Amino acid sequence: MTFYRGFSTINRARKFKLTDFDLVKQDIYNHFHIRRGEKLGRPDFGTIIWDLIHDPYTATVRDAVTDDIKKIVAYDPRVNVESIRITEMHYGLYIEISLVYKPTNQADVLMLQFERQAATING
Repeated sequence: MTFYRGFSTINRARKFKLTDFDLVKQDIYNHFHIRRGEKLGRPDFGTIIWDLIHDPYTATVRDAVTDDIKKIVAYDPRVNVESIRITEMHYGLYIEISLVYKPTNQADVLMLQFERQAATING
């Protein structure tokens, strides 16, 4: 049974049509590609991580990043956050978000890398 259907224009060689948990993960991943305030008419949409990536990784920054991740995932009613792991690397931040897909209780991990120098996100 398929609950959700969609498509991705990213990495078309691998998969163009997405369904269910793959679609949800791609939607959340896309949300992290947008800097807070970048989306026209939606100043609260996007992530603050890009604004914090060059700051020293203090407890305050860690808490702000964690809260932002929770807010972004909560924006999508199809999943819940099970856990968040943030690791500071010499090039930026590596983030693992354990997600639970509500319709089936399927669990998976979304992995993100925010790189300081390139100002890009890899998943």
